[in-house]
Amino acid sequence: MALEEYMDREVLVLAIPRGGVEIGFEVARHLKASLHLLITRKLPFPNNPESGFGAISEDGSTYIHRQAASWLSAGEIERIKEEQSEEIKRRIKILRKGKPLPDISAKTVMLVDDGLAMGSTMLASINYCRHQKVAEVVVAVPVAGLRAASLVSRKADRLVVLEMPENFRAVAQVYQNWHDVTDSQVLSILDQWEKLKKSY
Repeated sequence: MALEEYMDREVLVLAIPRGGVEIGFEVARHLKASLHLLITRKLPFPNNPESGFGAISEDGSTYIHRQAASWLSAGEIERIKEEQSEEIKRRIKILRKGKPLPDISAKTVMLVDDGLAMGSTMLASINYCRHQKVAEVVVAVPVAGLRAASLVSRKADRLVVLEMPENFRAVAQVYQNWHDVTDSQVLSILDQWEKLKKSY
């Protein structure tokens, strides 16, 4: 496995929900690491929610793609940040049962998602980790576009990507079974994790 060197190194796997949770589960299980959810949200365009101009993490850490955001006013950007901050609070309440993340300062943190398209969500998550003064940020994803991989590799201490298709269009293209993950599926995965931890 590409992450074998992190086996038994007390790595904290931070999965970005919802898509990154199932992958984070498998990574943490293989590495015998701890698994937690870091809630980061894309900042979507008002008229095209599938596309975004940046992302915001749960402590307010952001990444803004300046060129993309130039189409929006400062007021619109702040309104969208506030909307996504509310969704972050909801997800912390539902998916983490309101619990805070553990102290990650001076730790090796592995950020896991289902892939990198623009890379905004991951870049905001890296900014969160830097603000928490982690020792090392490792980003691990199954697939990435070349541009997003380049951006993320400059900010993370290490980037591990299994596939970087030259004709990259979307994260979904490398998955046999692609679907949007629901809150209930995330909670089910976390229940499995709690049972699995007891067998360690």
